Amino acid sequence: MPAHSSARSEPYDIVLLPGDGIGPEVMREARELLGLIARRMGLQLEVEEIPCGGRYYLEHGTRDWPEGAEERCAAADLILLGAVGWPRPDGKGPVSFPDGRMAGHSAVLGNRARLDLYANVRPVRLLPGVSHRIHGELKQVWQPAKVDLVIVRENTEGLYIGSGGRFGPPGRSTGAIDDRVITRAASERIIRHAFELSRQRGRGAPKDGKKRVTCIAKNNVLHGCQLFVEVFREVAGHYLDVDPEVALIDSFTVSLLGEPERFDVCVTTNMFGDIVTDLAAALQGGMGMAIGCNVGDAHGMFEPIHGSAPTLPPGRANPLAMLLATGEGLRWLGERVSGRALMVAADAVEASVRTVVSAGAPLTADLVAEDRAATTQEVGQAVRDEVARRL
Repeated sequence: MPAHSSARSEPYDIVLLPGDGIGPEVMREARELLGLIARRMGLQLEVEEIPCGGRYYLEHGTRDWPEGAEERCAAADLILLGAVGWPRPDGKGPVSFPDGRMAGHSAVLGNRARLDLYANVRPVRLLPGVSHRIHGELKQVWQPAKVDLVIVRENTEGLYIGSGGRFGPPGRSTGAIDDRVITRAASERIIRHAFELSRQRGRGAPKDGKKRVTCIAKNNVLHGCQLFVEVFREVAGHYLDVDPEVALIDSFTVSLLGEPERFDVCVTTNMFGDIVTDLAAALQGGMGMAIGCNVGDAHGMFEPIHGSAPTLPPGRANPLAMLLATGEGLRWLGERVSGRALMVAADAVEASVRTVVSAGAPLTADLVAEDRAATTQEVGQAVRDEVARRL
């Protein structure tokens, strides 16, 4: 048995939610990676795949995943999500429930609420060798050493709790209301999570090495943001080794692109976090490199943030975000259960992705010129080959 083998006698239960579009395609690469890690590390991984999303809803008519899926996710040690969202047959938006929720809601927002995955943690790190598409051209805009931050987003309230509604006659609403709920309790725990993460990272912002937490808000206008900032300042008083600062959301977006090296950990409310983390993906080479870690006190769900991209032809999807998310999920689980083998495997995954992109090949068309582009499977295999070499 390998030297790093886990001492745990029962298997780790891992639930895979492939979803729609490119979700199943990138999830296949993740499943192969998990199989390799299990063999190399002597780990028992019980992997269960549960269909979900818009296509499932179209085929079954009432639900966007099978009966019992909620309970299986709640019992899992780790959840990996691909992507959800499928176009309606008439082309008028995504497949949705009668109440307007997108089909696939159960696996994403549903899991976040049911499992209390209150922290959406988005690491933003530019790997050497990754370029960006600016005006359609591949360019090296930001230096890798200057892009190393984390954005922490409150994940259970704000505008996404589903309160409010439309008013007026059916089919011709005359108005709509979305209520944003910001509570002291939820604000405090996500802000504490951000400060603890800054301490855990330890290295601080690339520009000056200072541990810093930036609170992103619109507290000059919005009552919820005023409460969020009030709580932020209270919590900051307990972390005197970490510099606190407050940034207005609009000016923050300019600073994020113009001077990413001054940020360490950033914390914000749900919708603002949704927007700025997608913007931050531009710093790390696009959506194909960006991951989301949905974590709470008892559960964790990890995903790429690129969406389902249902029109993308087979073999074109970048699997690196899904593979990085798998590595981060193993790291989170390893920290929870003191599983050294899991953390060794997580380190190997991150290092292997770094090696592949640094070499410049094989990479998918979002990262290299079309005439040099590799397939999803070729990139996934290159990462697995490197992981096998390291383990």
